[in-house]
Amino acid sequence: MYKFYEENGENSNVRVRTGDLAERLRVSPASATEMIQRLSAKGYIDYERYKGAKLTVEGLKHGQMIKRRHRLAEVLLERIPFEGNTHETACRLEHAIDDDLEVALTLLLGNPQTAPVDGAHEMSRDIPDIGEGLSQRVVDKLNKHKSIHEMSTNESGEIVGLLITQELRDLFQGHLSIGASVESNGNMSYVINKQTMDIKADVARLIIVEV
Repeated sequence: MYKFYEENGENSNVRVRTGDLAERLRVSPASATEMIQRLSAKGYIDYERYKGAKLTVEGLKHGQMIKRRHRLAEVLLERIPFEGNTHETACRLEHAIDDDLEVALTLLLGNPQTAPVDGAHEMSRDIPDIGEGLSQRVVDKLNKHKSIHEMSTNESGEIVGLLITQELRDLFQGHLSIGASVESNGNMSYVINKQTMDIKADVARLIIVEV
């Protein structure tokens, strides 16, 4: 249902017919009707027989939360050496992500605004905003955790997370490790454990520090 909401944009309040939903999900109309009735009982769907269904305010919030967690999972899978089906794996992961993990992923991934685009997903890939109940937790921690790419000149910190492959770590001769000290010189130059090195932006975004 949330995907219809995204696609309809300004007309997002238009009701979706059960037949259209069944076709999109590749299920029978009876199965789609059963699903809609179940979601309606939870207060997520406003359903009128023969007219179709639309998301309630609560349903929209829930849909945004699930979609956010799905796309955070996609971003994570893109950044690690994962060779499987990103979309299908993210579909499984989205249900395992709770509030605490959503906050942690938001911080670890640098609060990404868009998800990776692939051939199967040509529509909007924006990541919905984090829910009001969790946003303050992120704000409280954002000043402590960031990627080294986001560090200001002369700002220092300690590495607490690495999303790079072992091959990349080996290229830096063991200097990139949890607990290593980091100071930014600006212009993609860093002092890590007293060794000055240049690190490209795409790699720097995957090195997380506590400042």
